[in-house]
Amino acid sequence: MSSVVQIPQAQTSRQILGTRVDATSYELASSKACAWARHAESRYISTAPVYNVMLAYDDPAYHQALSGADLVVPDGVPVVWALRLLGARHAARVYGPDLTLHLLAAAQHLNLPVGFYGGTPQVLDLLLLNLRTRFPQLNIAYAFAPPFRPPTPSEDLETIGQIRDSGARLLFVGIGTPKQDFWMAQHHGRIPAVMVGVGAAFDFLAGAKPQAPRWMMRSGLEWLFRLASEPRRLWKRYLLYNPRFVALFALQLLGWQRGDQSR
Repeated sequence: MSSVVQIPQAQTSRQILGTRVDATSYELASSKACAWARHAESRYISTAPVYNVMLAYDDPAYHQALSGADLVVPDGVPVVWALRLLGARHAARVYGPDLTLHLLAAAQHLNLPVGFYGGTPQVLDLLLLNLRTRFPQLNIAYAFAPPFRPPTPSEDLETIGQIRDSGARLLFVGIGTPKQDFWMAQHHGRIPAVMVGVGAAFDFLAGAKPQAPRWMMRSGLEWLFRLASEPRRLWKRYLLYNPRFVALFALQLLGWQRGDQSR
């Protein structure tokens, strides 16, 4: 294979409720991430399901963190539908766990060291066990399950030093939304790696949580499966945010804008 990673033509982007979402693909996102990683560039990639778009709509600080990403991929069928209605006709879903697998396959092929930041110690152990079986030549340079509290300044500096010393060039960040996007934004320029916020991918790929059947994903019903699996944690996300997204996006299509009330 050539030593130069060829990057396909740049993707189309659209504003959905004021947040930029890139109509990309697994191939395009992987090519961009690997090209950046090979040059040890500090970049970050965020995912944008409906929940993240709505958080950005409601919270200017989160909007800034999400908009600062070098790539914001449409991780949700309703977001893909919104992109298509806005003229990005070839938009397709880029699902966090599947993007993770695409990137890991590319990293193994290119011998790019990878790292993992997130999950619990038990989930992280299962994840690494599964990935070493699936990608036997993958160079896993770093793995850390941080505590469920904000790190102290000294702990954060230690983490940055460990990631830098490890040589990891792709860093998968799985500490949940909105925390992972804030974390990546805060470490942009400080960690010489492409940080990829992958949400619940650690749990799914470790086998700690079930994934929705593919037919439910394709038809936009994944939310129903996840709500049934974790009703106490996810009821607000799906039963409050999803209807608001539909109503607000309909208003956007009709030409309504927040105007001076926007960020």
